[in-house]
Amino acid sequence: MDNELQIYIDGKFYPKSEAKVSVYDHGFLYGDGVFEGIRAYNGVVFKLKEHIDRLYRSAHAIMLTIPLTKQEMLQAVLDTLRKNKMQNSYIRLVVSRGIGDLGLDPRKCPKASVIIITDTIQCKASNAQETGITTIFSWVQRNPVNATTHEIKSLNYLNSILAKLEANAYGADEAMCLESSGCIAEGVGENVFIVKNGEIFTPPTSTGALSGITAEVVVGLAAKLGIKVAITNLTPFMLFTADEAFFTGTAMEMTPIREVNKRVIGDGKPGVVTKKLVTEFQKVIADPTQGTKI
Repeated sequence: MDNELQIYIDGKFYPKSEAKVSVYDHGFLYGDGVFEGIRAYNGVVFKLKEHIDRLYRSAHAIMLTIPLTKQEMLQAVLDTLRKNKMQNSYIRLVVSRGIGDLGLDPRKCPKASVIIITDTIQCKASNAQETGITTIFSWVQRNPVNATTHEIKSLNYLNSILAKLEANAYGADEAMCLESSGCIAEGVGENVFIVKNGEIFTPPTSTGALSGITAEVVVGLAAKLGIKVAITNLTPFMLFTADEAFFTGTAMEMTPIREVNKRVIGDGKPGVVTKKLVTEFQKVIADPTQGTKI
C-alpha cells in the first residue's frame, strides 16, 4: 500500500500490514522485554538520548543484551522517522528477548529483537490540558520493587491494563495505583504530582513507580520558577485535599487532574501552579536543543 507506515524490525523495514514477530518470541509469550515511548515534535525527537539511556538501564536490570550500541539505536530511531517522513510522532521502541522455545529459560533466546514503530497516539481528550481529567484509585496494587517493578519499563504491563480496565468500567479517564502500604505509586502510565500551599509533592520510585523523563523535566522547570518540589510518600487523603494535581508522561505529556473518585481537586480547574508549568513545558518541547534533530 502506498504511504503505508514502515516498521523497523531487526535492521529491516516492513510495511505495517506485513510487520510481524514470531509466536515463539519471548516478548509475545511472556512479556519478556523492555520498551520506551518517545515523542518527536517539529522535527526534533524530545529527550531521545535520555530515553535510550533508560531503555538500556531497564535491559540491564533484566539481563537482556541489546544487539545495538546506544548510538546505533539512536540512529535506527532517526532512520525510521525519516523513512516515514514524520516530523511529529509517537515512537514505540521495543526490545524483546527474541525467539526461543515454549519454555521460560531465557538462555533459549540467542538474540534479542529490536522493533521501532513511528506512529501517533491519542490517550486524552484534546481539551484535557484546559479542563483536566477524572481519575479513580484502582484496587490493583502497583507491583512492589521486589517483583515486576515498574521501575523497569518492561513489556509486562498487565498490572496497568487491569487498572485501566477498572477506570473504563467506572467511566473515569484514568486510574491511579497504590503500593502495598496504601501510598500512591503512579498512574497506569504516568507520574503523579500534587500541589499544596504553593509547593509540589510527588512519590519516590521506591513505590515501584517509573523514574519519568517528563517528570524530571517538570521538576527542573519548577526549580527555575522557584517552586519547591518534595519527593515523599503521598496518601489518597493528600490527593483528595490537594489544591492541584497533575500527571506527567511521554504519552500524557502534562495533564491536570480535576477529580479523583468523585472528589473534586481544588476548584475543579487547572490551578495556577499547574498552568505555569504547562506553559513552560510547552516552551521546552518546542526548543530544538532539548532533543535530537531528525
